[in-house]
Amino acid sequence: MWSLAWPWALLALPLPFLMRRLLPESPTLQDAGLKVPTLSYFRMLTERPESEHLVSWRFWVAAVAWILLVIAAARPERIGDELDIPVAGRNLMLAVDLSGSMDQKDFELGSRRVDRLTATKAVASDFISRREGDRIGLILFGERAYLQVPLTLDRETVKVLLLESFIGLAGEKTAIGDAITLAVKRIHDQQADASEQVLILLTDGANTAGEIDPMKAAELAQQVGLRIYTIGIGAEQMEVSSLVGGRRNINPSADLDEETLTGIAQMTGGRYFRAKDTAGLQDIYRLVDELEPVDEPEAGFRPVKSLYYWPLGGALALAGFLALVALLQSLAVRKLMGAEADAR
Repeated sequence: MWSLAWPWALLALPLPFLMRRLLPESPTLQDAGLKVPTLSYFRMLTERPESEHLVSWRFWVAAVAWILLVIAAARPERIGDELDIPVAGRNLMLAVDLSGSMDQKDFELGSRRVDRLTATKAVASDFISRREGDRIGLILFGERAYLQVPLTLDRETVKVLLLESFIGLAGEKTAIGDAITLAVKRIHDQQADASEQVLILLTDGANTAGEIDPMKAAELAQQVGLRIYTIGIGAEQMEVSSLVGGRRNINPSADLDEETLTGIAQMTGGRYFRAKDTAGLQDIYRLVDELEPVDEPEAGFRPVKSLYYWPLGGALALAGFLALVALLQSLAVRKLMGAEADAR
């Protein structure tokens, strides 16, 4: 769509005509004169065809230049299609446990049995895809905690690096306190970028490594306004082969410290969830989507591109052309006059 930012500037279009009509004519110089040897050359420069009854072509060029200049003053612009304005989302960190116990194959994905980390990757990847507008970061922790991806709007990169992670990458033990502390530091560094700060921490065990106690780390998170959702992953019952033959049931999540994970969530204003299978893990991430909804983009913004420089350039080009023609004509007259003087 095309429009004019200042359409009232078009009122200046008849200004030259009004000035010619309303202003008094300049006084005629009675005694002024120019002595030239002959008028033949001037007659050649000023003669026009008999069919040219209207004003000279210079008038029309000047008129077009004036029209273009007025249009440029009205500031023509092109208004684009309506766009959605992305709103400022959350700072959302994902902390994923890569300790050795995540290798336990007590989850199912499709029709096959997989380990806990593989199920986490599949479900968390879908969750990341839905978080449009949020800055997402990724922390991988085991015996130590590492920032794999800083807070970014590039969700594809976060998904790729999550899928490339593997068990034991950060050590065999579990440093929950260090993971929370690292998230607090990264969130605090960019706290001004978003109004909501969220950490989703997934683990299948208890804090067995690291320098920071998980509850002390939770206090730090509370101070900076970081809300933590904790997820305890792992089945409660699993059938395995017995050493004496036959099969028996075990609890593969016996080491899961639900009390600490619940305390961390409650202290920071979040919630603790228990994921016993893949479907339960999917439900948890969908519930987190409901608790921390993605802000909808605001519609109504239309990009505007100013185009005044096109008519302005045309007006300047025509004005320059008229000035060049006048200059060439003046030089031609002087040359003819000089030639006539030399001949005499």
